[in-house]
Order: sequence, then C-alpha cells, then structure tokens
Amino acid sequence: MPEGDILRRTAARLDQALGGRVLTRAELRWPSAAEVDLVGRTVLATVSYGKHLLTRFDDGRTLHTHLRMEGSWAIARTGSPAAAGRGPSVRAVLGEPTWTAVGDRIGMLDVVATRDEHLLLGHLGPDVLAPDFPEVGLAEALTRFESRGATPIAEVLLDQRVAAGIGTIYAAESLFLGRLWPWTPADEVPDPAAVLLTARTLMARSVASRTPTATGEGGRGMTSLVHGRTNRPCRRCGTPIAVGRAFEPPKDRPIFYCPRCQARDSIA
Repeated sequence: MPEGDILRRTAARLDQALGGRVLTRAELRWPSAAEVDLVGRTVLATVSYGKHLLTRFDDGRTLHTHLRMEGSWAIARTGSPAAAGRGPSVRAVLGEPTWTAVGDRIGMLDVVATRDEHLLLGHLGPDVLAPDFPEVGLAEALTRFESRGATPIAEVLLDQRVAAGIGTIYAAESLFLGRLWPWTPADEVPDPAAVLLTARTLMARSVASRTPTATGEGGRGMTSLVHGRTNRPCRRCGTPIAVGRAFEPPKDRPIFYCPRCQARDSIA
C-alpha cells in the first residue's frame, strides 16, 4: 500500500496538473458517485492526509480517494492514448485542456462537502508529514501511542489512528534505526517520539528527493535498510535480515528486521 510520502508526491502531481484549472472532463466510475457532475468546476487544490487524497473544488465539494493496495493516479497529456481512461479498472478521470488525471484501481472514492471532510478523516491520528507535526501533531500522536499499552510497536506505528501515513516500509526502517525489536510492547519503548520523528524524517526525505513533475517523474529517494531485504546481510552487522508479521491474518503485514541489531533485549 502506498505510504504517506507517495501520497504527498501524488497530491503534488495532481495539484500541479489540475490546480486552478477548469475541468472539461470528469468521469467518476463509482456507484455512489456516478451521477456527480464536476465538469465546469475549478480545482482549488489537491492535498494529502496520511494515505488519503482530497481534491477540492470551487463549489465547496471535495473528491476523496484512497489508493489501498493497488491504486494509482497517473497524469497524461490530454488527447494522448494514456489519457483515454479506458479499461475496467479505471475509477476516475479528471481532465482539462492540457492535462488529464486517470485514477486506476482506486480503493475508495467519495464526493462530500468540503466542510464535511472530517467525517471521513476524523478518526485518523495526526498526519506525520504535516508541517506542524513536530510542534502540534506529535503531542496528540504520543497520547494515542501511550493508549495502546502493550500492543507491539510495529502494530502501533501501522495504526493510522495513532499517526497517519506510516506503512510497512517506514515502520521497519524507523525501528531498525532505533534498534527496536518490532514486537516490543509500546509501553516499554523508551522514546516513542524519536521513533515517530525518525519516520517523519525518512518520509520527508523521500518527498524532497526530487521535485515531482506533472507527469510523475521522480524517485522515492531512499535505499532500504531492512525492508524487502530478507536473507540479505544487514547493512550494520551482516546478519541476514528476517521478516515477521504484524497483526493477525488476514490483516497481517510483513515487518523486516535484523535479528541481531533488533534483538528482543536490545532496548537501551
């Protein structure tokens, strides 16, 4: 599932392509929104919140989308084959004379009054990439973190109700940098703020790695320390990287870690 850094970059691409533009094409291929007409509306902005995207219009409405596991937004030149929006998995097409955005395999789609966005996002924790997260959001995230008691820290980091935007990549990378066993009870973690701020730093570095363009050029900008490196040597000690699971099936998620650097008794 795309994490907060990818959603932030996707929002920037959509905003660069459509922000301030009047839509000449708008197709929402979603049962609850199929009759919604956005043609003629001006796109005010597209922003991200955690793993959610909010495209706001001048008539006080917001298009909310969530990519889930396989979704994506692609930008193409209007009139090009890529902008046609054909295919059974295309869920949304938004276009203006120069650029067209095609939402493929979108996992969630809603159109709501902009003033009601909180009804969709109000259950989430603070966005870890929000500009004010260190000064404002962190305190709220820590309160939510502390309420999780003995829940394994990997599961707390993945819980969007604690801090929005962190997924399996940044959970694993942050825990490795903190030398924390992923199944350490949350109430035994000596410095949860440091873990959350490490995740924010890594994600912000990814967002800033290359300036996104309307066509989506740019890279994630990070070399994995443990994520996706099963049986490869740890970059710190050489021990083969292992993979475990967070949560119970069928909602379990992979968590990569170094058995030596992140041993159960490695907490300082």
